[in-house]
Amino acid sequence: MKKVAVIQDMSSFGKCSLAAAIPVLSVMGVQAVPLPTAILTSQTEYPSYYCEDLTSKMNHFTDEWSKLGASFDGIHTGFVTGKEQIENIFTFLHTFYEEETMLLVDPVMGDRGEMYDVFTSGLISYMKELVSRADVVTPNVTECCLLTGLPYDKLQTYRTKEDYLAAVEEAGRKLQAANHAKVIITGLNPPALEGTRLVGNLYIEGAHSVHSLQEYNGKSYSGTGDLFASVMMGGMMRGQEMSETRELAEAFLSAAIQATSEERIPTVAGVNFESYLKMLL
Repeated sequence: MKKVAVIQDMSSFGKCSLAAAIPVLSVMGVQAVPLPTAILTSQTEYPSYYCEDLTSKMNHFTDEWSKLGASFDGIHTGFVTGKEQIENIFTFLHTFYEEETMLLVDPVMGDRGEMYDVFTSGLISYMKELVSRADVVTPNVTECCLLTGLPYDKLQTYRTKEDYLAAVEEAGRKLQAANHAKVIITGLNPPALEGTRLVGNLYIEGAHSVHSLQEYNGKSYSGTGDLFASVMMGGMMRGQEMSETRELAEAFLSAAIQATSEERIPTVAGVNFESYLKMLL
């Protein structure tokens, strides 16, 4: 069985991070090996939460797993609390990243044009370095802007879907240029001057790019990026084509989001994905 080290937080409420990655990878036939960066009572968009930062504990995992002679087919990084944790991830990569290891970096830093309150601008340079080492990068549009310097506000001025997508792709290719990684930008939200609002993803590999868009209900749910990235990692571990896995991730999330919307679940609570895990078998 393939093993993936999953380096991100454990939030009790919000259905994100490890609470999303572990069940997705498990149902896809992959052993998820968690390295928690923090333990939170709920994800950070709740009005109140407690966070136990585990920065000082992370290297114990690296040391003890090294003593076990552990190895990993994949390494998946997500939410970190700051630059010190990224330094610890560099140590982890030095120990466990091999030529055949697949590194997926989900550079969790913000959404809807804003950096999360728990971060400072000093995180960006460290995250850029981590992204430069990745084989696959899955930022949302906001995170792509933070990493490349594309002004998020400028994206809101475009009047056509084509201009919006061209600008996002140009930014995505800057990420790709660092190490020729595969880039998947999530949460596309092109202008809708006429007709239905759309949301979707943009995939960039080499000279090839493809976007997929579907109807948008106007809501942004906790954990959807984590679920998407986890499905992508699971698909890579199964040897699936990226296009096949991306389509699977989109179908899985679309079904979960629709059901969650119909039940009027608060967006901070995440999506009811559990009933749709069977789609990933």
